[in-house]
Amino acid sequence: MKLKLGIPKGSLETATIELFKRAGYVISTSSRSYFPAIDDPEIECMLIRAQEMARYVEDGILDAGLTGRDWVQENAADVHPVIDLVYAKQSFGKVRWVLAVPESSGFQSVKDLEGRIIATELVETTKRYLAVNGVTAKVEFSWGATEVKPPVLADAIVEVTETGSSLRANKLRIIETVLESNTQLITNHASWRDEWKRRKLEDMRLMLEGAMQALGKVGLMLNVRKSDLTTVLEVLPALRRPTISHLSDDEWLAVNTILDESTVRHIIPRLKQAGAEGIVEYPLNKIVM
Repeated sequence: MKLKLGIPKGSLETATIELFKRAGYVISTSSRSYFPAIDDPEIECMLIRAQEMARYVEDGILDAGLTGRDWVQENAADVHPVIDLVYAKQSFGKVRWVLAVPESSGFQSVKDLEGRIIATELVETTKRYLAVNGVTAKVEFSWGATEVKPPVLADAIVEVTETGSSLRANKLRIIETVLESNTQLITNHASWRDEWKRRKLEDMRLMLEGAMQALGKVGLMLNVRKSDLTTVLEVLPALRRPTISHLSDDEWLAVNTILDESTVRHIIPRLKQAGAEGIVEYPLNKIVM
């Protein structure tokens, strides 16, 4: 038995392979092949553009794949979402498809684009958005470099953004959000009904969830005298409760906890002041709740 898994080629490729590595799956790509190697003999990988992934999963060519929820909606694909994975090309957040216009234009809302031209790669979703708002406009498919098209080749664009920096660099301003999206692991209904494939996907979901839970977090170990424990715990935030164990010296305890990596530089000095010793920070790959 083999599970055929689609890995998104392009902007999400590196982030996806890194997430799978944290989850325990080592995927190796080659510039000469669209079939990456994976250290699980029961999985076969194939590189597919995220824009096309949902279609191939729905048709059963692939058992499962990773793509954006935006492309599932764009293709109106009838697939089963296994897990939402909130990561993107540059960050661990959602992306937005936004309606953007030239900074110098007078457009203030989608209503102002009646009879105008909108360029986008997300054509069907944009058409549905216009229909919901009662606007009739010409929606043109953009093959790329969409930000440079207004005002000469289009009046507005619908484009995906994480930070908005590329839009600002091209003298565009956002007037509305058309859609928020995140990466999903999807499967087709036949593969989800197959007991072996479903178990394989559920195991993968558990490991990916653990990897996502660990993003931005680190483990912290320290030793503390029993008399200083209360003071140390007041400084120390915990995922739930810190693990406390006895050392060979009855006067000392070991404390183990998990916290946000961004807080470590503030917390460690306070822990030292509170009496903690032997403080060790270590990276985390997975947190399985």
